[in-house]
Amino acid sequence: MTIDTRIAPVKPPLDGYYSRIIAYLCAALTFSALLVENGHRLGYLIAILYTLAYPQLAQYLPTRLPRLPHLPQRLSLLALDALHTGVFIALLGFNYVPSIMFVVLLGLSCLIAGGPAYLAAGWLLALAGTLLGAAVFTPEVSLHSSTLVTLVSLISGGFFILVMAAFVHRQGGTWKKPAAGPARTGKDHQTGSQPVKVPVASVWESIFSGKRSVQLETRRKKLTVFFSDIRGFTELAEELEAEALTDLLNNYLDEMSRIALQYGGTIDKFVGDCVMVFFGDPKTQGAKQDAEAAVSMAIAMRKHMKVLRQQWRSRGITKPLEIRMGLSTGYCTVGNFGAATRMDYTIIGREVNLASRLESAADAGEILISHETYSIVKDLIMCYDKGQISVKGFARPVQIYQVVGLRRELGAAPTFLERELSGFSMYLDTNHVRNYDKEDIIKALEQAARKLRDKVIV
Repeated sequence: MTIDTRIAPVKPPLDGYYSRIIAYLCAALTFSALLVENGHRLGYLIAILYTLAYPQLAQYLPTRLPRLPHLPQRLSLLALDALHTGVFIALLGFNYVPSIMFVVLLGLSCLIAGGPAYLAAGWLLALAGTLLGAAVFTPEVSLHSSTLVTLVSLISGGFFILVMAAFVHRQGGTWKKPAAGPARTGKDHQTGSQPVKVPVASVWESIFSGKRSVQLETRRKKLTVFFSDIRGFTELAEELEAEALTDLLNNYLDEMSRIALQYGGTIDKFVGDCVMVFFGDPKTQGAKQDAEAAVSMAIAMRKHMKVLRQQWRSRGITKPLEIRMGLSTGYCTVGNFGAATRMDYTIIGREVNLASRLESAADAGEILISHETYSIVKDLIMCYDKGQISVKGFARPVQIYQVVGLRRELGAAPTFLERELSGFSMYLDTNHVRNYDKEDIIKALEQAARKLRDKVIV
């Protein structure tokens, strides 16, 4: 993925680590003012300690929160911030000045994060938090706001607003810088398109949180590297019109990208129908979890190709396109490569080459993994030993394994059923069948069975 310092960067999230520290510090100062004014109260003291500690805890929550498809983890944290706002308002006894200030700060964060829809959702969650806080803590209602509490709330809240305004202004200046235009990278492909490289959100989050700088630097990390391409795509490109081929390729890459991001992968590049993804940077769950996520992603992609083939068949593309994949785990050099004005955030190393070679050696619909990857995922993934193969660029033969599937899906009661014959294609995944679709599916299968029984097949 390319980081072009001449081009305006993607808008970064503003509900990150530092803004959360300032917001919760505002709450801590308000509770401190109430503590000074009303004397020692255990509830206020606990609230102060919690508001100071929570921003540090929130750094580690994304790895513990449930992963929801199409929903960034930072939105889960924003939802928790909204609930906290409501609880804090209840603990304040609905003291009107700090309560209004908390609502305003929450609204500002929601508007910056996603606009009016997020604002409405944030305020609804804050209302839920208020009702929850009132039910749990049963605070004394004290609408009147003293001079001390009013001043502390206004000053701290105003400081938060000024900091956010300054940050937005600085980013606005960056976005308005004249762009020299995106440089063309890579070679022309058979489709006539150029590979477009866009930094993923997790990379920008690292840059704007201060954890990573935009400069030429690299480091060694243990990663799992994934390559895939479509078997038969070159022949298909010669048969289809350019517009139809472009639609098919964009549809395929969009679906594969969605699955890769769902499993936490970092999409490195697209080159024609080839997809390169790696796991372990900029975010990692540990080498074992990264490898398991990578292989699980490959299995999910292979399954989804059956759905895509059905869709493409309805468009008149009858050629049975299959995906082939290769994965390898090991130490790679990852970071920014290139020049000061144009950088590629990518990886290089032996494991990258091995994963690419395994993808080229795989048959249609096959997932090949290296011995290192197999040793990590064998408890979760069932694999066949395919022996050793000679790989270009490697002095010794390489031990490889073919991925069969997730062990939990290959037991006595598998969750999916697939069959493809001449004139017949079926893919059923019971884990993804919705309850209200179940009867329609059963009727469709019964109707198909009746037609087969009644038809005389020559």
